[in-house]
Order: sequence, then structure tokens, then C-alpha cells
Amino acid sequence: MFDALLVGLVSVVAWPAIGWLGLGVMIGLYFGAVPGLSGLVGMAILLPFTFGMEPVSAFAFLLGMFAVTTTSDTIASVLLGIPGTAASQATILDGYPMAMRGEAARAFGAAFTVSAVGGLLGAVMLGLSIPIVKPLILSFAQPEFFLLGLLGLAMVGSLSGGSMIKGLIAAMFGLTLSYVGYSVTGGTPRYWVGMTYLLDGIPLIPIVLGLFALPEVLDLAIRDSSISRVPRDQAKSSIYDGVRDAGRHWWLVIRCTAIGVYVGMLPGLGGSIVDWVAYGHVVQSSRDKSQFGKGDVRGVIAPETANNAMKGGALIPTVAFGIPGSASMAILLGALLIQGLQPGPEMLTTNLHITFSMMWTLVIANVVGALLLMVWGSQIAKVTFIKGHLIVPVVCMFVFMGAWLANNSPGDLAALLIFGLVGYLMKQGGIPRPPLVLGFILGPIMEDALHITMSGYTGAELAQRPISMIILAGVILTIAIAARSNLRQRKSADVKKFGETETWDPRISLFMLLVITASFVYALIPAFSWPDDVGRIPMVTTIPGIALCVVAIFLALRRKTPGVENGAVALTAPVLGRATYFFVWLCGAGAATMIAGQLVALPLFMGLYILVWGGYKWWLGAAYAAVGLGFLYVMFDEIVAVIWYPSLIFG
Repeated sequence: MFDALLVGLVSVVAWPAIGWLGLGVMIGLYFGAVPGLSGLVGMAILLPFTFGMEPVSAFAFLLGMFAVTTTSDTIASVLLGIPGTAASQATILDGYPMAMRGEAARAFGAAFTVSAVGGLLGAVMLGLSIPIVKPLILSFAQPEFFLLGLLGLAMVGSLSGGSMIKGLIAAMFGLTLSYVGYSVTGGTPRYWVGMTYLLDGIPLIPIVLGLFALPEVLDLAIRDSSISRVPRDQAKSSIYDGVRDAGRHWWLVIRCTAIGVYVGMLPGLGGSIVDWVAYGHVVQSSRDKSQFGKGDVRGVIAPETANNAMKGGALIPTVAFGIPGSASMAILLGALLIQGLQPGPEMLTTNLHITFSMMWTLVIANVVGALLLMVWGSQIAKVTFIKGHLIVPVVCMFVFMGAWLANNSPGDLAALLIFGLVGYLMKQGGIPRPPLVLGFILGPIMEDALHITMSGYTGAELAQRPISMIILAGVILTIAIAARSNLRQRKSADVKKFGETETWDPRISLFMLLVITASFVYALIPAFSWPDDVGRIPMVTTIPGIALCVVAIFLALRRKTPGVENGAVALTAPVLGRATYFFVWLCGAGAATMIAGQLVALPLFMGLYILVWGGYKWWLGAAYAAVGLGFLYVMFDEIVAVIWYPSLIFG
């Protein structure tokens, strides 16, 4: 085994494998940093280039790119409050508030350090765990997957703000949205309202970008200020402060590495909840919880450690048993087959040196990627002090193109704008957005698991599964602890807030609760007429959702002083007016895309924004438009080879 370990290391650092690894790392840093692109998109683009490569070079190229996407995705999460990839959703809860305090460099230092450590230790655990993980993986069946999804929703719902009820409502709402399209079990179309676009469900990327990106962009446009609320000369943090934070919390890094590896190896589920499990762990295990959601560096360290360690764990079922744990791992499984390698015992015996070469690839890629970002981090952090009007058009270009990459359909742009409005109203109403996204991701997994559980297991058999009972106890304990903590904080007038729930408008909150209630009722009514395997899961979701909404609405109407209680602040008419005006601009950009195509509409939007909203000189607007056009052509036409919208004017 030691010989295979050394052979794997030598084969990775030898030429040309090390060159392909370096190229993969550079591509991965970019794909992780740009919202909408991800490790999955990168794997799909790079896979054809591995034909004809030697196995070690091919996996160095693919895994070198894949490993660092969850390191560079911190950039968008911290600077803009936008998850760079699905694995960095929890990072925004404390990373973005740190950027608003002028501590983006500190957040980067901590995140990049623990990403390297987590990725390195995760890869080492991959090597050490191979002989012992088979019984653990095989002991998990569909009942455990359903309960793990429930645990993830309970954890994020209860840890997403001052109101646990609103967090759980958002999680239920996300689950309900995931049922749009053909049902997982019966193939029955649900909630598609006669639109063929919805038959395959709503794509994830437009939802994430709409919920998180557009509200923050809109806020920057309205305030006409930088991301940081603190002047540059008053911001004293540095990259090295974050490195020291990581060293000071070394025991947390070790714990979250273990969480990342062993949750990440769960097929189809680990990558969806690993950052939330780590975030929930650090909140629940900390004595001082007062700063979580306001810029606590521990809230950055925990998820960033876990989501990088998860990569090593995700490789185990793919390589050892041929069970891909995610879409990215499914592509890697295809790469194995292309190279003539068969997942299973051979990868642990005859081809063990190739398995170890994957481990060394993860180690080297994580360390190199983190070091590069540490060098660039201080310069990247300066973006937080740039005037908002200079940032908005660039971010809008990436957001529109990121949404378009989902299906290359006009429906993607419509979904982006709709969920942008929903996200802004949720943010202003104090309803947390992360639980909605997690519910949407877990919906199909939980529906399939529930169907198989109900069909294949009796109540007595479920009661005899100790792992299921342990996870169920964890769900109950999580909700009970969160409810108790919320009650204590309300009595002590020290309600813990998380980012967007710190200040909110009670009128918008009540309006959104009524809208969500109506959505639950709309989803529940047809479920009674569907077959049991199709209508069961919408009933399981919407009935508790309606009950929670009724309680939340009752509490909202009961408040005697809504204008000053629990951080409630009514938005002024001018702010709402400017928000509406900017949303009209975004809709105009979408309409212009239909008429003239992205290569004309997006540069035009960028130039006009600089001239009209920013009030800058005409030459700066022209420069923005020209640079935007050049970037769109080189990146998305020549490299990504995107299918452009066939505009009405240019075809």
C-alpha cells in the first residue's frame, strides 16, 4: 500500500500530469468565482479534452479543476452575498456581513486557509478510510436519506434567523417549488400551468442567482455606495488576521473536516447539506452565539472547511463502489470508463496507485489554489471599497449569463427575474432565503426516498433501523434546542439575527406570508386528486407549511408595535420607488435580450447604467459596453461555446 502511495505521488508530480493539474487549478479558480459556473459545468466542458490522455493526467486535469471551485466560490459569497456554488450557501451568512464591515480580507484569509487544510486532510482521510467505509456506506438506505434531508432542513430552518417559524416556512416553500414538473415516481406533470418550460422543473441556477444576486445588486444600485459600510481608511483587517483566526480555531477545523468527509460520502445528499451541517455544528457547539450572522469568522471557517473536505469523501463511493454521489461525480465516473478503468475492487487493488494519484491531486490542488488566492486576496478584497455603480453592471452581466447557462431558454431569464423579486421581498420581509434553496435541492431526493421507504418498509422494520432512529432523534433535538433558544432570546430581548433578518419591514413580511400561504393552498388542492405516490409528498409538505404560516400570520397581526419590535423597520416610499425603477431596468434588459440577443442587450445595459444611474462620462459607459462585449464573446462564445438566444433582429 505504501508503494502505491509513493507511485501515485510521483505520477502526479511528473510531467505532463503536473502541467495538466496546474491548468485545471487555474480553470477551477475561475469557474468557482463566477456565479452560475461551477465544478459541474467545468467537468462537463473539460471531459472531452481527456480523450487520449493518460489516466493520471486526465484525473489531474479534472480533479484539479473540481477541487478548487469550493475555494474560489468564497469570493462571490463574501463580496456580494451570492453563493459562488451550491456548496458556499452557508458562507454568506457571516462572510457577507464581514465584507460590509470592511473585513473581506480577513474572511478571505480564514476561508482560504481552512480550505487548504480541509482539502488536504479530507484527501488524507480518503486514503485512510477506503478499507473501512464500505460497511458505513452500505448501511445507509432510503429511510436514512429521507431523514438526513429532514435533518438538513430542520438545521438550516432553525438556524437562519430570529424567527425559527419563518425559517421552516421558507424550507417548506422550497420543497414545494421542487415539485414543479414531472413527478419523480409517477411521471405525472405537476404545477406546470400549461408551460412546457416547467415540465422538467425549475432550474436551480436561476433560482439561486435570483434569490441572492439580484437583491444584493439592487441594494447596491439604490444605496449608491460601496459594499463595505466602513471607509477604506478605517478597515484594519488583513489576510493574515484570517490566517490567525484559522489557527486559533484549529479544533473546529478538525471537527468540520471530519464532518465534510463523512457527510460528503453519502451518495446524492452529502454535497447538498454538508456546509449547513458544519454551520449548524459550530452554532450549536459555541457558547457565545451572539455574533453569528453578523460577521462571526467561525461562521466562515466551519462551512469552508467542510465543503473542501467533502471532495475527498465524495470520491470514495464513486471510485470504490461505482456509486456517483453527485452529477459531478457521475461525470468523473464516465471519465473512469473512458480510461478503461472499472470502479470497484480493482481501484483498491490493481489500480490502487491511480486511486492514490487522485488523493494527491486533491492535496496539491487545494494547497496551490489556496496559496494563489491568498496572494490575490488582498487585491480582490479592495472590490468592497469600489463605488457600487461601477460594480452593478458587471455583476448583472454575470448573473444574466449564469442564469442563461441553465437551459439556454428564455424561461431561465424569466425565472431569474421572478425569483429576484421574490428574493428581494423575502429579504426585506425578514424571511430567510437559504432554507428555500436547500429545500428546493433536497425535494426530489426526499420524494424518491419517501416513496421507496413507504413502499418497501413497514413501521416495525423502520423502528429496527438504529441509524434511522439516531437521525430522527437528531431532527427532534435540533428543533427542540432551536425553539428553546428562540424563547430564551425573546424573553431576554436579545434575539439573534442572521444577516437579512436583522432589519425587516413587517408589512412586506405579512404580504410574503400571505403569498406563501396561497402557494401552499394552490399546491395542496390538486394533490388530493393525484395517485398516492404522486400526491403524498406535496401533502406532507404543504399541510405543515399552511399550519406554520397561520401561526406566523397570527403572531404578525398580534404585534402592537410592529414598527420597533425585533428589528422591524418600515421601508420608505423613495426606497421602494427606486427599487421598483431598477427592477424595471432589469426587465428591460431581459426584453432587450429577446429582441437583440445577449451580445447586444447586455453591453448596452452596462453602458446605459453607467451613464444614467451612475452619472458618469459617456466615454466610461462606452468603455464598459466595449469590455463587456469583448468578454462575452471570448468567454462565453469561444471558451464555453454557449448557445446564444436567436434574437428577433439578428437571428
